Amino acid sequence: MPANATRRSPRDILRIFVSGRMLAALLMGFSSGLPLLLATGSVLQAWLKESGVDLGTIGLFALVGLPYTLKFLWAPLLDRFAPIAGMGRRRGWLLLIQIALIAAIAGIGLTDPKLSLPLVTLAALLAAFFSASQDIVIDAYRRESLADDEQGLGASFYVNGYRVGMLLASGGGLILADFIPFQAVYGVMAVAMLPGLLTTLLCVEPPVSDGTPRTLREAVVAPFVEYFSRHDAVLILLFVLLYKVGEMMASQMATPFYLDLGFTKTEIGAIVKLFGFWATVVGGLMGGVLMLRLGLYRALWLFGVLQAIGLIGFIILARLGHSLPGLALAITSENLFSGMATTAYVAFMATLTNRKFTATQYALLSSLMGIPRVIVNTPTGYMAEWLGWEGFFLLCMVATAPGLWLLTRFRAWMEAEDRTE
Repeated sequence: MPANATRRSPRDILRIFVSGRMLAALLMGFSSGLPLLLATGSVLQAWLKESGVDLGTIGLFALVGLPYTLKFLWAPLLDRFAPIAGMGRRRGWLLLIQIALIAAIAGIGLTDPKLSLPLVTLAALLAAFFSASQDIVIDAYRRESLADDEQGLGASFYVNGYRVGMLLASGGGLILADFIPFQAVYGVMAVAMLPGLLTTLLCVEPPVSDGTPRTLREAVVAPFVEYFSRHDAVLILLFVLLYKVGEMMASQMATPFYLDLGFTKTEIGAIVKLFGFWATVVGGLMGGVLMLRLGLYRALWLFGVLQAIGLIGFIILARLGHSLPGLALAITSENLFSGMATTAYVAFMATLTNRKFTATQYALLSSLMGIPRVIVNTPTGYMAEWLGWEGFFLLCMVATAPGLWLLTRFRAWMEAEDRTE
């Protein structure tokens, strides 16, 4: 992180906040978030259900999301080659992938689950593949186009854009489907991808001062050799796995918890919409701005502690029972502090990458993010039954401690980087 990272003046922060780099991060985040639920989530599930597809088959469509988990396998190709002369490595790939993604989303709308389910599956799989590939390049672009001390704010713009894209696809897509056929909904959503394509055409290719891989072998092997040659390489991976474990566990059981206390689905949805979404947006932006003043290490530590404290809202709600103010408190505190922690977490992963192999290393780290969600979240229901709700959420708070302890092991070199880079 640059030496002046902790001395940014309010004017400097405002200048960064309104810069074209942050606008690009926001719009690219929107382009990343929009396709997810169209290819693998609620919109496609609703269409399949309406078409009479059985629940077992709908459940199997979760496998369409595998490209998001396996994207590190083809990320080296995106580091090695620049497909369009004059556009650079990142913008060239983005342009090709986004054109293919728009075609794939529109292609889903040309299928019909009632006539050919395999064709729907193929179209959805292609959309997921190109969407995951777009994520690889956008993550690499954001890392390479922003200074280290801007990664936090850039991450907050990206994540908030991502959430808006998901909201448009899920909420907007389902609402549209009440008035027009699902085929037409996918056509509308394909058109909604055009701002991302325009952003790619107008943005500036980031510099490649560290060079690019000269061979495919170097693109595949060197990113892993380079990473694991670093001090604390294994501990850093453990930190990536553990930093947000407690928050993930709590989120997994949040809805059953609310329902168990007697809240209606309408009450939950209204509070999440009014308080949860905006608390996450505000938390992300606050986290990004504060990181410009605090530096990365102090931000990770402070936001990690706040993330644990935010879970107290669940314990208070368990004591209060059916209380709408208590529900608002629980959702707001958890989402606000989780948004701050997520911003620092994403920025940390970005700064770990070598700019020569950004796509491959970031794809690997972001794939690791999903492991705790699968493995650790699986037994959370049994934990809640065994410990009761108060005990379960207390356990979630305790589960944040290993990640914070690992962070203290990095203090010396992280603070040295804050002072000297």
